[in-house]
Amino acid sequence: MLDQSSPIVLQRSRGLARAGFALCNGMVRLTDLQQAGSGKAMLPRVAGEVPEMVFLNTSGGLTSGDRLNFDLAIGAGARVCATTQTAERAYSADSDTANVEVTAQVGPGGRLDWLPQETILYEHSNLTRRTTIDLAADAACLVCETLVLGRHAMGEEPRFARINDRRLIRRDGRPVWADALRLGPDVLSRRANPALLGTARAMAVIAFVAPGAEDALNPVRSLLTEPEVTAAASGWDGRLLVRLMARDGWPLRRQMARVLNLLSGRPLPRVWQMHGVSP
Repeated sequence: MLDQSSPIVLQRSRGLARAGFALCNGMVRLTDLQQAGSGKAMLPRVAGEVPEMVFLNTSGGLTSGDRLNFDLAIGAGARVCATTQTAERAYSADSDTANVEVTAQVGPGGRLDWLPQETILYEHSNLTRRTTIDLAADAACLVCETLVLGRHAMGEEPRFARINDRRLIRRDGRPVWADALRLGPDVLSRRANPALLGTARAMAVIAFVAPGAEDALNPVRSLLTEPEVTAAASGWDGRLLVRLMARDGWPLRRQMARVLNLLSGRPLPRVWQMHGVSP
């Protein structure tokens, strides 16, 4: 008979995907690749000179005690676009938090476009995520992060989901942008408050850190016209920030696509599948 006196130990996923790139003879080439557990990294063929690294969590989602690490190293003068294969899903967590850590190092004159697809929070999910990007003195990065509360088409309105999300960009070891988001039942129970989420179920932040990034402020503001999306942008001292909120993820994604097209100067990663969205 099954001994029900012993606690049931559930299997937890562990994932690691690490990639390195360098500029060799005028071409950006993969120099290092490590994959373990549920963490995978793919390098599809794309047109142009900027490679697209696609990270994937093969466990299908995140729950209690799962751990996932993505890491990128970009050498001097190299530019890489990195994204995720699909939306990340944070499922119900009955005990410990799920942990995700994203790290990147960008060498002199290099650039990283870190453009992951959205994270979807399900009811009773519990996610802790930390993103840290270290830039050389003249390196640049374009970063976005999107959060969606439940599946709108299914009528989901999570009330007991949790996320602790921290983002940090450093230049020569000194912080130039730090951002943190914490959501839990205490906030979600009052989400209709205009000072909190109001009617929004989807939210995003875009950060562009590069010499002269603030010069793109007016062009970006001219693009913030998507109906049903509340957006604002600010720029100063080599930094440009855009924050967006919407009731549904699709108009938010359309608005993000236009801004990212402008700031990156190139099409979105193919896995975003944003057909029919004009700049």
